[in-house]
Amino acid sequence: MNNDENTPVDLNFDESNEQQSETDSTKKIKDSIDLETDPQLKSHELSIDELKILLEKNSQSLTICEERLKRSLADYQNLERKTKSDIENGVNIKIDKFMVNFLQIYDDLVRAKNVLVNEKINVEGLEGILRNMDSLLEQYNIVPMGALGEIFNPNLHEAISVIEDETVDEDTITKEVRKGYISHNRVIRPAIVEISKKPKFVKLDGEENG
Repeated sequence: MNNDENTPVDLNFDESNEQQSETDSTKKIKDSIDLETDPQLKSHELSIDELKILLEKNSQSLTICEERLKRSLADYQNLERKTKSDIENGVNIKIDKFMVNFLQIYDDLVRAKNVLVNEKINVEGLEGILRNMDSLLEQYNIVPMGALGEIFNPNLHEAISVIEDETVDEDTITKEVRKGYISHNRVIRPAIVEISKKPKFVKLDGEENG
């Protein structure tokens, strides 16, 4: 005889399982809604209108979260740009300091070459060194500024003497004592210059206006 025929059959198996499944599904839906924030929803099943209200609330919450995420992303991008800019500026400042010291050595070699030229001494080797130094300055975008004949600009020039000259405009640079240099539109060393002033004429006693 087949043992299956003697096995009791639970006629309520499918029905109970279906009820249990429905109960679990309902519980999951209700658990996903914070009923503590809306006491009116505790006493009855959710209607279509109430579900619409909840959907609208969730939609508004989602919009708020999206706006906060956008602001956070914008703040992060701004911080990233600022950090990158600070690093670049820090590196440029270090390079500028090094180049200012380098320019002092460059100036000393130029002065030495001029002395040797006046003494009729061969400066071919020294000129080769200066050309290499010029190439290095160019590589780092260190550019000399032309000051002679320009109008004095305190952002670019440093005046150490003044002469009276009525043939040129006021504050014209008449002599460049030390060359100035610019790097990436930044002045790393101002030019030391001499500037002109118009002569001041003093009236003699008894001189009449005319």
